[in-house]
Formats: sequence, structure tokens, C-alpha cells
Amino acid sequence: MLDVKFIRENLALVEKSAKEKGYKINIQEVLDLDEKRKKELGRVEELRRQRNEIAAKMKGGKPAPELIEEGKRVKEKLAGLEVKLTEVEAEFKDALKSVPNIIFEDVPLGGEEDSVEIKNWGGKPEGGADHLDYAVSRDWVDFERGAKVAGAKFYYLKNELALLENALVQFGLKKVMEKGFNFITVPDLVSSKVLEGTGFSPRSSDQSDEYFIEGEDLALIATAEIALTGYHMNEIIEEKDLPLLYAGYSACFRKEAGAAGKHTRGLFRVHQFNKLEMYVFCLPEKSKEMHEMILATEEEIWQELGIPYRVINIAAGDLGAPAAKKYDVEYWSPVDQCYRELTSCSNCTDFQARNLNIRVRRENGSLEVLHTLNGTAVSLARTMVAVIENYATPGGKLKVPEVLKPYLNNKEEI
Repeated sequence: MLDVKFIRENLALVEKSAKEKGYKINIQEVLDLDEKRKKELGRVEELRRQRNEIAAKMKGGKPAPELIEEGKRVKEKLAGLEVKLTEVEAEFKDALKSVPNIIFEDVPLGGEEDSVEIKNWGGKPEGGADHLDYAVSRDWVDFERGAKVAGAKFYYLKNELALLENALVQFGLKKVMEKGFNFITVPDLVSSKVLEGTGFSPRSSDQSDEYFIEGEDLALIATAEIALTGYHMNEIIEEKDLPLLYAGYSACFRKEAGAAGKHTRGLFRVHQFNKLEMYVFCLPEKSKEMHEMILATEEEIWQELGIPYRVINIAAGDLGAPAAKKYDVEYWSPVDQCYRELTSCSNCTDFQARNLNIRVRRENGSLEVLHTLNGTAVSLARTMVAVIENYATPGGKLKVPEVLKPYLNNKEEI
């Protein structure tokens, strides 16, 4: 969430950003609730002062009946006001959480169709094999048994495709570790506090993309980003220790609510997949630089895999609440003759860190909220789609990308 002081001092920017992101909120109501909260807090603090003053007078002897009665009166009044303060604070916090992060000046305005291509690589080859038909014919994937066991859009990976997934993980991990990221596995479940703090709160219940555990305050993660954000919850990190770079590997679970009309064939959009995620905690003045570093790492991965792609600067209306700016990397599908979403990377500034109380202690001793960023290194299901489409041969074999050969017994084809 945003700092309410920042909202007051930048009201026009906050209102414009919320509108451009498509959020219908009353920011003045947030500010009014803050004033109400501060007023109630002042009344509570005054009664607490009176209570402490009376308690001090009662020490060292038998207090006068009038003082005892006054103490009871203050105590009762304080109890009522503290309940009211708690209610007002909860109302204020809920309203504040509804305000999305601001957008940077270079974010395109408009909806999904207004996102801007800023670079591309590898051209637009034609041909290619349909990944689902190809994988089924090779007995590499089984959606029928996946549906029997867990429902539609669950699947089994088999044989060479399962080995290809492992090779992609190993390649991606080697790449990000060379960039200074530290490998970490994460819990597949998080509490609602972490989920909401990361910014994965749907605009309505119908848009919820998470699987919740009935009877538990837990949800399955949609990305390792969620668990990685919570890793340093309620912590203070020393300035000298930043930036902290993590590479989180996890299964990802998504209902894919609202995905109708999207490309859904085969492995492209499923309910469970594995992913290697890059995550950064850094100083506020370094986050834009870190964002470009994450994007450059993603580009290196796709160039070394030989997958044609483009990079787009995501328009405001297609940004989620936490991101101030987001890049998407889309691969060129030679089968569909269009670009398809592959990975993304976002600068969430201090939005997530303030939610989860993650701060940096500067060398001068001052405390401030740090910045968080995230980016996909390898999303395994979609990457396998891109590899099959670009490397399937007319003879029915799959040519192994050069960088994956060390992880597949140096085979030329599988």
C-alpha cells in the first residue's frame, strides 16, 4: 500500500494513476478516514495520559475515593474509545489497501492493446509444430489422466518432455546464479496476510485466481513471488546488505479466472506449473536500475535458447495494483504467427514492502521502506511450448537447443 503522507502530498498523481489502472476508488474518503483515525487516536492518547497520571497519584498511600472513582471513569471511557479506534483503524487500513501503486511517467496509458513494443529479437520465423499434437504423439504429456486425477487443465509430463523441463530449470538456475541471485525453495502455501501484502488481492471475488484451503488461513501460491515477498516480513535490513537477490523455485497454482478468450491450448495456460522466479529487495534509488537488470537477464535467457521474442512496456490499464512499471517478454509463435506472453518483470517500488513492514536501516541510522522487484526467469510450461514450436524437426525429433545439451547427456535430438 502507499504511504498516506505520500497520498496527501501527491494527490493528483495518485488519483490519475488509480484511474489509468482502472480502479474506481474514492481517495478523499481514505484521507477523511485518516483524519478520523488521528482524531480518535488523540482522544485515546489523552485518556491514557490521564490514566497514567491517576495511577501515579495512587502510589505510596491510600488513594482518595474521588481519585478511585475518577480512575474508574477514565478506564471505562478509555475502553470504549479503544474499541472505536480499532474499528476506525481497520476501516482506514481497508480503504488504504484499495489504492493501487502509482505508475511511472514512461508507462503507456490505456488498456492491454496500448502496451508499447520497445525491442524485438530473432525475427518472425514461419512453420513450427503444434506443441500439443507433437507432445501427445510422442507420449510426452497426458492431459486425460491429469483430468481424471485432478480435473481439467492438470497434466502429467512424461519421458523426454519431463527431462526437458528439468534441463530448462538447470539452465535457468545456472544463468541467474551467475547474475548473483541466491537459489531458494519456498513454501507452496502462504497466509492471507502475505497474500494480501504482496498485492494479490482481486478487485472482486469473481476475479480471485488463488486456491484457498478450506478451514485454514492458507492459500496455494500463484507464483514464488508471493512467498519471497513474505520472506523478510517485519524485518529491518541493513543498508550494507542490499540488494538481496533471490531465485525462487516453486510450483504455481492458478484458477486462471477471467482467462476466457486467452490462448488456452495445451500447456500454454494450465492450473499448475513450475517456475523459477527472480526477486530483488533493494534501496529505493536502485530499483529502476534493478528492473533493467532483471529484464536484461530474461533477454539473455531467451537469446541463448534461441527463442525469438519482443519486449513490451505494459500499459497502465493492464498493470496490477502493486506494479509501478512492468515489462512483458513475448515469444514469437511460428505456429500462430503472433507473439504470445512468456515472462514478465515488475518494479513494485515500496508498495509490497510497506504492506509487510520490510524496511532498510540506512548507514546514518534512519529507517525507510525499501523497494521490491520480481521477474520470471523460466516459466516451464510456456517455455516448453516455445521450445517445441521452434525446435521440432520434420523428422519428428526435437532438436536440443545448444545451451540445454549439457543437461540432456549432450544429445543433439530427443
